This record gives sequence, structure tokens and C-alpha cells, in this order.
Amino acid sequence: MDLVISLLVLSTLPQLVQPVVPPLLFRTVVEITSGDSKVFSGESVRLRCSIPDNYNFTWRYLWFRGSKQLPQNGENIVLWNANIKESGKYYCQGFRNSIVGKIHTLKSLPVEITVDGGWAILQVPPHPGLVGESLIMTCHVRGNPPIREAILYKDGVEVLRQNGSGGHLHLTNLTLEDGGLYSCRASWDTFRHTVSVISTATQLQVLEVLTQPIMEIVDDKPINPSNMKLVCHVQYNARDPAPPMYFYFYKNNKHLAMAISQNYILVTRSPGTFTCMAMVPQMGVSRQSDPKSFGQVTGTQTMKPPPLPDSDPWTSASPDMTLFPSFEPSEVQSSTHPPTAPTMDSTQSSEPPLMTSQPALTTPSSTLQSANNQTVASETEDASGGSSEMSGDSPDAEME
Repeated sequence: MDLVISLLVLSTLPQLVQPVVPPLLFRTVVEITSGDSKVFSGESVRLRCSIPDNYNFTWRYLWFRGSKQLPQNGENIVLWNANIKESGKYYCQGFRNSIVGKIHTLKSLPVEITVDGGWAILQVPPHPGLVGESLIMTCHVRGNPPIREAILYKDGVEVLRQNGSGGHLHLTNLTLEDGGLYSCRASWDTFRHTVSVISTATQLQVLEVLTQPIMEIVDDKPINPSNMKLVCHVQYNARDPAPPMYFYFYKNNKHLAMAISQNYILVTRSPGTFTCMAMVPQMGVSRQSDPKSFGQVTGTQTMKPPPLPDSDPWTSASPDMTLFPSFEPSEVQSSTHPPTAPTMDSTQSSEPPLMTSQPALTTPSSTLQSANNQTVASETEDASGGSSEMSGDSPDAEME
């Protein structure tokens, strides 16, 4: 009898114990297929969950608003006749059944949806602006009346006024100073009256294409007493497809190597003043790090950056020797570190506090490319809502 009971217990164990499967290393992506990240109450938004699967497996989906799981489980969800309570950050995650149990993807990065109960919305692009680029904002009014005049405010001060533009507001040649809180006022004529409404504030983020590089000297003397590693850390923000970026390394104002695509080199361990430069030739952009000393260094070192190349340093048939000066073979060591894939960083600015009568702000998401760990394999010798007539009114109020 004891033997029979033992056999029954053992036979039921596989059904009681479910294998734990770690999540896959690829991430789902949420995208807006119709509507906008900021919509009026009563409008609709459609979201889709994409899974980067090359094997065409059958996937099921989980949807979240904040930390709350939603009842929808399809590839698409639609916010029909959206209300203010449906504002929030939306995520999705994919899973499928396998012989080892349920396999989950990583949860997607969030897409923030704001449902506005007012009369005007300032719509901005979903990505940050870049220095030197142009940007279009739209002062969107409920009901789409024929807008006669649109005014753009930054931090409460008027910066742009356009007539007959349909609410479109253009900013050109962006600078870092253009970042801030923006709102808009739209005016139109109706029944011999002029109606004017103003939006709540929206954060605009402006980024540099290249941040200033930071020079790091990695000295692993116990492991490698004869060499040390120079690493050039920089953040590279560019639209896809991003042109290639190259690095230069200097010791005491002298080039240590020709242009390389990896952000580090190995050099002979010796005292000196070291700097690095990141350059994107196709965009005509370059940034140089502050000098960093190693060991006993005497005298003051002043860096003079090389001229920008006229062409891609990897494909130039007759390279300019000012771009590729001679270097010290005894200093540079070939790297033995295996290449690693570049990483993608996402940057969001913090949201400013709002008036209690204002709905939540929407911060545009950023798709940033970080070059901090970019190491392409190559040898070193290769190259409110208020208004003048509708102050805080709901959309149901009568318009005179």
C-alpha cells in the first residue's frame, strides 16, 4: 500500500511543479498606430505591440498601464472614447508556451498617453530635438476650427506668433537654450466673435548631437604592468540611420593612432597628458575631452584639434595626412578585448510641477544612441489650461 501511495505522489509531481524560464533577451516595442500621445477626451488612440521574432512563433500579449495589468491580450489595444483616467504610461510584454514552460520577452519601454479635458493641446514630436535641427509643433484645438492665429510661449513668454498656419509652429536651428516648457494659444472667429483658448504646458527637450567626451585611463598594473587602456566616453544622439563616429587619441598633443571606430585603445604605460576626440565627419561635428594626466607630468599641455575631414576616413582614396598624422608605434598596442554591441539609452527629462487644474504633462520619449560602449572590431591602423474667454471651461461650456 505504501508503495502505491509513493508512486501516485511521484506521478503527480511534474504536474505540480512548473519550470521557471528566464525572460528572453529581446524587448517588445509599443508604438502608436493611430491618434497621438496627447489627445482630447472623447478621441481614440490605437497602440500596437511588436515583437522582434525572426522565427514566426505564435505569441500572446500582456498589456500594462503603469503597474496595473490590463484585460486586453491582443497585439493591438484601442482607447475608444478616451477619458482622463486612461492617461498613463503603457507597456506590453509577449509570451508563448514551450516544452520548458512559458517564455516571456522583456517588458517594452513605456509610451505615455495623456488624455486632455481642455480645449487646446500643444503637440510636439515624440523624440527630443537636436541642436541645429528644425522642429514643428502643432496647436491642436478641439473640434478643429479654422485657426486664424497661433501664439507659442516658452516658460510663459511669447516666442513666436504665426497667422494662417493652421496651428503649426516652426522652430528652426535649435539650440540647447530652446529646451523648456511650451504652451500655445489659438484664436479663431465665430459668429462675429473671436474665440481664444490656451493649452497646458508641455516639456521640450533639446540634445546635442555629441556630448563632450570624458577621457578615462584604465591602469590595471597588477594584471598588465606594461600597458594601460584609454577609453573615450561620449553620448551620440542622431536619427536613424546614424552616420559613423570616429575617435582620435592624443598624448602630449601628438596623435597616438589614426581615426578608429572603437572608443578605446591600449598604449604603453607611461606618464603624460592624454585627451580624446569624437568626430562624425558626415555631419561636420566633433567634440574634444578635457586633458587628463597620468604619472609625473611637467609643463602645460594645450590641444589643437585636427581639421574636419572632407570625406569618410574609412573610404577616402587619398587620405589627408593632417587627418591621419604619423603616430608612435611603440605607444599603441593592438586591443585584445572582444567587440561588444553598442547599447541604446533612453533619456527622459523630469517633468515640472503643474497647477492643480492642469492635467499631467507629457514628456517626449527619446531614442538615444550611446557610444559609451561602442566597440566595432577593427585594428588601430584602420580608419493652463486658461484662456481669455474660456478660462478653465470644460468642452461642454457654451462658446459665445
